[in-house]
Amino acid sequence: MRLLLAQLLLAALLLPGVPATPAHAAADPGWTAPLSTRGRYIVDADGRRFKLRSGNWHGASGTWSGSGDTHHAGEDSGRIPLGLDRAPLAAIVADFRALGLNSVRLPFSNEMLRDTVAVTDTAVAANPQLRGLTPLQVYDRVVAALTGAGLAVILNNHTNTTRWCCAVDGNERWNTSQTAQQWEDDWVFMARRYRHDPRVVGADLYNEVRRTVLDDPNWGWGNAHDWFAASQRAGDRILAEANPNLLIIVEGINWTGIPVDGFAHERPTLRPARTLSHTLVRSGKLVYSAHFYDYTGPNHSGATGVGETTDPRYRDLSATELATVVTRDALFVAADAGQHFTAPVWISEFGVDGDAAPGSKQRAWFENFTDVLIRADTDFAYWPVVGWAESGNEWGLLFYDSAGRRSGLLDNGDWRSAAWQRLITAQTRTGYVEPAPTRSMLSPDHADFVASLRLRAEPDWDRGARKAACPDGQRLIGLSRTGKRGLCTDTALSATWTAYQVVTDERHVSRDWASGYTKLQCPSTSLLIGYALRGAATSSALCATALPTPGDPGRTVWFDRGDNRPAGNPGGDFASGHYKGQCADDEYAAGIAYTGRFGSSRTPDALLCRRLP
Repeated sequence: MRLLLAQLLLAALLLPGVPATPAHAAADPGWTAPLSTRGRYIVDADGRRFKLRSGNWHGASGTWSGSGDTHHAGEDSGRIPLGLDRAPLAAIVADFRALGLNSVRLPFSNEMLRDTVAVTDTAVAANPQLRGLTPLQVYDRVVAALTGAGLAVILNNHTNTTRWCCAVDGNERWNTSQTAQQWEDDWVFMARRYRHDPRVVGADLYNEVRRTVLDDPNWGWGNAHDWFAASQRAGDRILAEANPNLLIIVEGINWTGIPVDGFAHERPTLRPARTLSHTLVRSGKLVYSAHFYDYTGPNHSGATGVGETTDPRYRDLSATELATVVTRDALFVAADAGQHFTAPVWISEFGVDGDAAPGSKQRAWFENFTDVLIRADTDFAYWPVVGWAESGNEWGLLFYDSAGRRSGLLDNGDWRSAAWQRLITAQTRTGYVEPAPTRSMLSPDHADFVASLRLRAEPDWDRGARKAACPDGQRLIGLSRTGKRGLCTDTALSATWTAYQVVTDERHVSRDWASGYTKLQCPSTSLLIGYALRGAATSSALCATALPTPGDPGRTVWFDRGDNRPAGNPGGDFASGHYKGQCADDEYAAGIAYTGRFGSSRTPDALLCRRLP
């Protein structure tokens, strides 16, 4: 019956070139789209936990291969997902479900999007309905088959050019072999293409950002190699222009430095997010991700021969050391609740060679890493699900030979089976997840940082100044003296505002709450949702009418000589190395005070914090 339903679905697909809308009645997935986030968890439209138990179905982004160590190029390699020449699409999708997957990470290359050459008949020999289609049209049909079977699909921009990933290959950054503008436009195109399929749930922005021969990517420097800024812009454009329902998935930095002993080199992964995190124009849509393989390491690129260093690989670490490193570099994002960086973490690639010898470090690593995922209740995606049967590469979980016969985890005594079953069936948080208070960072470090969707279409409210504004529904609660950073929250109040006002003078000051200082204060029923700076100097305050009645007279929170934040520093260090002031969770910021009249001396020195009415 499952095969028949899938075949009926494929027969009903639209004409080539038009993305197919799946018949969602064909399968009850047990979850309701769209997905969003609450604290460290991904939830469905009913607020129920949706843990990503995913697999990677590669092929449309690079050559047909099973791991980063070896390579086997088949006919039409890199143009369509692997296995369509050997097994019916419906059968492959059914096998994914049999593995226990509820979602699929589906890589593509930017080059594939513009590839107008039809796939060969032999490339889709087991799927004659796909003959004559371009690679993108085949991708459409694959998406429709997956979502029609109840699986969630995460679109993954894996490479710029259609080739195997990931080395020094012209695909190191989102803009290595194309412009950043083209990359963003391609994402808007893809998000729009599948916006009518609610089970296309995520946009995984780019795979394994890493060093080129000459330079590194960075997280927050404001230049053309700034992955933080690039992913922030792309995520905002996707949500604002193309599909407001998608999860925006940002992978940490995979590699920096020269992988030679004696030179600085490392895998930063998600560590930079601790002090500089994303704030998207739609809250509850950010997911962070990271990759771990036995042959890489905290300071090891995974190279053998040229570029290999004496640094330990992950497989060289004890179970305790491995858990400590993975938590430090990635899982802390989900483990530390209530921080500006708190979000779900998806280990969107991990895997191991199915031919690893008994007693080997590879086998021990896989068992230990699986235990880490289970204990942390972490979302995951195995790489890869489908392998090439005759390649001698045994990383896949499923293999289809030239006669269409299946082998792998579902059919034989694969040593990984026990660990896989533990992972798929492990006890996990389920059911309804209570909405979690959000704390979000504003970081106008190098440009405007306006996270309000409503204000994106508004005129420049302080021309020439660097502006920052909270996401819609949040209010400003913290500010740094220097460093330009701010902290927003929706704790105890969702700040639904009806109008905003730019304040540049003291006309609304009700009392002298910062004697001798210039004060920018909001009107009585307004609260701060943003600010503007010229350099480090205060330029204006952005106030929004959002309260039915005024709060109390308020208190002055000084931060001119040190940090002044509530006990426990809720929200985390939103301006590392700079003095910060922060209102309590049941308060709102209603004013900013600064000293001096000109130049850089006009740095923020105090906040007026009022208790919510």
